[in-house]
Amino acid sequence: MATMTGVGIGLGVAQGPVARMADPLPAPTDAASTRSPDEETARVHDALPAVARELEDRGAKAGGLAQEVLEAQAMMAEDPSLAEEIDARITAGKTAEWAVFDAFAAFRDTLSAMGGYLGERAADLDDVAQRVLARLRGVPAPGVPDPGHPFVLVARDLAPADTALLDLDNVLGLITTDGGPTSHTAILAREKSIVAIVGVAEATALTDGETVIVDAAAGVVTTQPSSDQLAEARRRADAHAAAATAPVTPGALKDGTAVPLLANLGKPGDAAAAVALGAEGVGLFRTEFLFLSADEAPTVSAQRAEYEPLLASFPGQKVVVRMLDAGADKPLSFLNDADEENPALGLRGLRALRAHESILRDQLTALAEADAATRERGEGADLWVMAPMVATVEETRYFTALAREHGIRTAGVMIEIPAAALLADRVLAVTDFASIGTNDLTQYTMAADRVLGSVAGYQDPWHPAVLRLVQSVGAAGRAADKPVGICGEAAADPLLALVLVGLGATTLSMAPAALADVRALLRDHTLDDAGRVAEAALAADDAASARAAARAAASS
Repeated sequence: MATMTGVGIGLGVAQGPVARMADPLPAPTDAASTRSPDEETARVHDALPAVARELEDRGAKAGGLAQEVLEAQAMMAEDPSLAEEIDARITAGKTAEWAVFDAFAAFRDTLSAMGGYLGERAADLDDVAQRVLARLRGVPAPGVPDPGHPFVLVARDLAPADTALLDLDNVLGLITTDGGPTSHTAILAREKSIVAIVGVAEATALTDGETVIVDAAAGVVTTQPSSDQLAEARRRADAHAAAATAPVTPGALKDGTAVPLLANLGKPGDAAAAVALGAEGVGLFRTEFLFLSADEAPTVSAQRAEYEPLLASFPGQKVVVRMLDAGADKPLSFLNDADEENPALGLRGLRALRAHESILRDQLTALAEADAATRERGEGADLWVMAPMVATVEETRYFTALAREHGIRTAGVMIEIPAAALLADRVLAVTDFASIGTNDLTQYTMAADRVLGSVAGYQDPWHPAVLRLVQSVGAAGRAADKPVGICGEAAADPLLALVLVGLGATTLSMAPAALADVRALLRDHTLDDAGRVAEAALAADDAASARAAARAAASS
């Protein structure tokens, strides 16, 4: 028996034989084409839209977040500037295969260098290139194996197109050698409730057919397990499945302390599924879907039409709407598309909105009108709005005053920058609430791009430095008697959710699929337990030891 460690997604446990993902297609050689440029160009112009349609079809079948990701990939396949680069290489005498390989590689390097949201798209571009190459060669695209029986999938990482359509009757669990808790693979695995452990570097040693136990709660892969270990894993899997189908109850600790469990949503159509999974409201509604594919800012009426059904889906419950978080790493031609040396530190979030205040005012107007309209019909939610990427007390005061001017009753800010966390007492003195975005807070605390693979080891919200900042905000919230929510991916990790409550978080917001696991773990611990587990994590020197210390404290 041996063990391998990584970052577990959720609390599930699975067991079964390994099936490894096939290696990527080999790169084509840079040889002169034996076809005419017109013939090579025609081949490419057939392959690119065919791959785009395939990705769109997969997205339509998958739905949810996966559909959004796959539609973005389809747009990559038909990007006019990319097609121009391919055509230029073919005109120079290259084969269609080499032109595609080389042009996609150049675009990938450009995106990787940008970091942030665009850097995250680089891996997606690799998958599109592989699919186009496979079509040109007349071979199947690399993808999930089909050994003819249920299996534990082992891969370097999974492309969104593969994760979206995993056959959950056959894929018992997932192990990846790359990626972290905020990678696309982790996020999609959580959304689909797949038992997964990511970032298991040693998994390259696993071979087809060998039996493993995938313990996501512990973040441990066990090889060559004993019959007793297999039986215990089966018992835990059955207990976890039973808990997932138990009646939904409000989020609370064992001693009755209420901890409302809210949903992170990207569009109004996601609301029904969140309600079905027990969401007690919305802790983060991302409004970017209205803006990112537009050539100009949407009108007040267009925005209002989207906000009204969202609010009506949660009558009487809290709905926290984040103002447009774009600019720099998510450039918009009508907001900010200027080239920046370091987009993560550039004109983004509230900074970009403040530079184009009419867009901010329109968004606040649309939200206030939607709130008034739904309340008049007797189906209104408790609307809260918050500004992203707030760094100073002055910015907090500016946004809160502007929101009140537009009739918003409850206004707050996101704590994603260490400066705001360190001044949380003063920030909360001039606004109604704070919501901690753990993804960006970790990025800025550790000076590590959240989507850059070479520094992925730093991008872990378990790091005690990040937890200390959360503790500071939690203490400020208690002193001011103001709510402090968590809306980053950290809240979807059940054990970390307990720690965050111990550090002062009053609500937790997450991907809806994570609600059941978090609800179950909180129910087994008191507020005193949460404080004790949090102290154990804070006393550690690094993320891995903080996670281990918290796990030990929670089980004692």
